[in-house]
Amino acid sequence: MRGVRLHLITVGEPKLAYARAGWDEYEKRLRRYHKVQVTRVTGKTQALESEAVRRAAGGAPLVLLDPRGRQFTSEGLSAYLDAQGVAGVGELAFAIGGPDGHTDELRAGAHLLWGLGQLTLPHDLAMVVLAEALYRASTISAGEPYHRG
Repeated sequence: MRGVRLHLITVGEPKLAYARAGWDEYEKRLRRYHKVQVTRVTGKTQALESEAVRRAAGGAPLVLLDPRGRQFTSEGLSAYLDAQGVAGVGELAFAIGGPDGHTDELRAGAHLLWGLGQLTLPHDLAMVVLAEALYRASTISAGEPYHRG
């Protein structure tokens, strides 16, 4: 799994202090397991935001955070990341959209839609949950005790 680079793409950056601290902490921890790239994009409309996400992802398989997406357990996310590494995927791009989410066009072209749950989360909190979930999945794959089930 260490071979998969994680590209985290967000519309904007965390504004609230707790979210900045959480993001920074889990991004730092995640770097123990993966090469991590963070790209912050902007756009005045949903269409411009989605286009910026698409451009930022480049040719990497794009995993969009979307409430309609597949939900994972922590173990399931770990297995998904491991499978991508075994399949030779060099990079995965994970994207959190803006207030209106992603366009239908971007969703249609995504490798995977990933739902963090049925609740609507504020952007700042979703960013922290994304980073923590990826970190937890990485510790599971590494057999480390952070995740105790």
